[in-house]
Amino acid sequence: MSVDTEADAQVGEACAVVDSLQLVGSQWRLLVLHDLQEGEKRFNELKRSTDANARTLSRVVDDLGEAGLVSRRVEEDAPVATYYTLTEKGEALCPVFDEIESWADEWL
Repeated sequence: MSVDTEADAQVGEACAVVDSLQLVGSQWRLLVLHDLQEGEKRFNELKRSTDANARTLSRVVDDLGEAGLVSRRVEEDAPVATYYTLTEKGEALCPVFDEIESWADEWL
């Protein structure tokens, strides 16, 4: 492998890391994704567990839904309830969170 090809590969790997962190890396997105590892939650449950205000949480779950990490289910019965759960793509992040928690336990 030439030096230029090796450098291009390193830049590509770094870009993938940066792109991934931009997708999930905000405080609120991480909190929601981490909370949903426990299973499906209603909007108000997420609001309480993350301590986010309704406007912020609404924006975050919409963003995560657009990214394909979270799915939304609405029950139309009175009262209307909205539920959120990780998609397969979102569940694939669970081992990453486990590794980050292990690292934090050791180094923070």
